[in-house]
Amino acid sequence: MKFNLWFTEYHNENISLSMRVKEVLYLEKSKYQEIAIIETYDFGRVLILDNTFQTTERDEFIYHELISHIPLFTHPNPKDVLVIGGGDGGTVREVVKHKKVERVDFVELDEKVIEACRKYLPNLSCEMDNEKVNIIIADGIKYVAETDKKYDVIIVDCPDPVGPAKGLFEKEFYKNVYKCLKDDGLMVQQSESPLYDLKLIENICKYLKESGFKIIMPYSYPMPSYPSGFWSFTLASKKYNPLDVDENKIREALKEIKTKYYDEEVHKAIFLSTPKYLKELVRNITKSL
Repeated sequence: MKFNLWFTEYHNENISLSMRVKEVLYLEKSKYQEIAIIETYDFGRVLILDNTFQTTERDEFIYHELISHIPLFTHPNPKDVLVIGGGDGGTVREVVKHKKVERVDFVELDEKVIEACRKYLPNLSCEMDNEKVNIIIADGIKYVAETDKKYDVIIVDCPDPVGPAKGLFEKEFYKNVYKCLKDDGLMVQQSESPLYDLKLIENICKYLKESGFKIIMPYSYPMPSYPSGFWSFTLASKKYNPLDVDENKIREALKEIKTKYYDEEVHKAIFLSTPKYLKELVRNITKSL
């Protein structure tokens, strides 16, 4: 018997996104959240946390390449990297492709997510056992507040700002991220939809500026499996501007790093094509503080 089963994520009472389901592969409630992995007809396997799409086999490369390679190519020597969240392993997979990276501290709150993704999403979790990677099961908010370690790059691969993740979007968290970066360090964070969540992005940029970051640059991109299909990251740096990176160096490095979306042209174009209202938002925050 063939069932007509659909999973629907409701962004709010008026907006939703649905995918037709072939099979439910995993469903369990952990200490922190409900975890599901489903097989869909068009997007392959999909990780869902608390009824919200997190990543899909079909379009995950867009998200994971852009959250990883842009900061890692912006910093000239990213030896020590901290990844907060991203229990599916996709960000870690991209980070370890860089030869300059010597150590990746991978801080994930929910070990059940890691376990499920190791089994059902091996294309994403394939580098979790890489010798560079140190898995730390802990709250990322507490980790940056308490650790004495310093990093070149911090990548915050966080879910939506609800539940345990809410604190990853608050002022104190950004102050502690700044503290955990070396004098020339930089960070990047998943920062939701520039269409639906502009006030959130405004707050993120304000908190980053108040924390001491000199360069703050949101960048947007298409993400079909997220609400609105239009998503963003926000980069904050103590020293380095992504637009100053030599394209030839990226082109040469990419001869040994396999990507599907990111290249030297995307690296700069994604900032140059930032919508006017996002650039004005950052400009106004800079002037007001």
